[in-house]
Amino acid sequence: MKHVLFTGGGSAGHVTPNLALMERLTRAGWGVSYIGSYRGIERSLVEAAGVPYTSIATGKLRRYWSPKNLIDPFLIVWGCFQALIICRRRCPDVVFSKGGFVAVPVVIAAWLCRIPVVCHESDVTPGLATRLCAPIANVVCINFEETAHFVNPRKILLTGTPLRRALTDGDRARGLAWLGFSPELPVLLVFCGSLGAARINDVVRQSLPKLMTQMQVVHVVGEGRLSDRHRDMEGYRQIEFIGAEFGDVLMSADVVVSRAGANSLYELIALRRPHLLIPLPLTASRGDQIQNARAFQKTGMSRMLAQEDLSPDTLIRAIERVMAERVDIVTAQEKFDVRDSATMILSTIGELANEKIPGISSR
Repeated sequence: MKHVLFTGGGSAGHVTPNLALMERLTRAGWGVSYIGSYRGIERSLVEAAGVPYTSIATGKLRRYWSPKNLIDPFLIVWGCFQALIICRRRCPDVVFSKGGFVAVPVVIAAWLCRIPVVCHESDVTPGLATRLCAPIANVVCINFEETAHFVNPRKILLTGTPLRRALTDGDRARGLAWLGFSPELPVLLVFCGSLGAARINDVVRQSLPKLMTQMQVVHVVGEGRLSDRHRDMEGYRQIEFIGAEFGDVLMSADVVVSRAGANSLYELIALRRPHLLIPLPLTASRGDQIQNARAFQKTGMSRMLAQEDLSPDTLIRAIERVMAERVDIVTAQEKFDVRDSATMILSTIGELANEKIPGISSR
């Protein structure tokens, strides 16, 4: 039986595309397993899918001074050694990396073992992990054409992001019923990633008196960020994290407020959801979300509000603008070519493994 070893972590965006691919490989009778970090969100998501999970040490290559910079290089080396042992024991036919710093030791170990590697980069500009892995990968899958400028063009495959069946099969009526919302009023979904966003959470809650005169609000706040004060407000539902029901909730939303992580952005555009992006500021990121948001605001597919400008008044005005321009936004999104990403990637994996995956056509 052919076997694919997956890796990626640090955020749900580095895991959910892997889940879509693993689901289809399992149905096709291929073996799958996962290497992640000890405490990352990937562990709970992968184990919930019933996929064998192994943890390794991870370190982060920071662009700023931190005492951890003295320790993390040793963790990276130890992680490479652990990944090398796992690769030799499991003998996977292909390694698939979705990125994050846990992926770097795994890709290096695969290269040392002469195991073919497929990487996937979601952002418009590749992160450091991808730039380290791309030179030794066989194929680098990308979401957006602009990314091709940063990677060896002979390795590039424009695929987009694999979408989970729970997203593509999302149903508005089921979402409204699960939320307990009325179909007569618009729904605002505020979703700022698997870890939430304290600043956005605060401003949304300050904005509720005005927002709830116009719409119902479902607010994904992140683990441990529920507010007792707002727990029993009619028309407002706060949730730490949405699992299998997320596709239904997303399709029930008339407007979405989101960070500008590339996978979330791709899902919003692919599913034609009008949205407002509030990217992570430069103080908390390398600026990839700002680049993502600006790129898609220029195309008309997205609207953007900088976190530095965020207040209850600016948030309400921006949401009202998205509501007023919903038709124009969706029209722009319909020009975006949504590819059969999972089939394209799985076909590539099959070619590298020298065996066709049942039910997957060749590229």
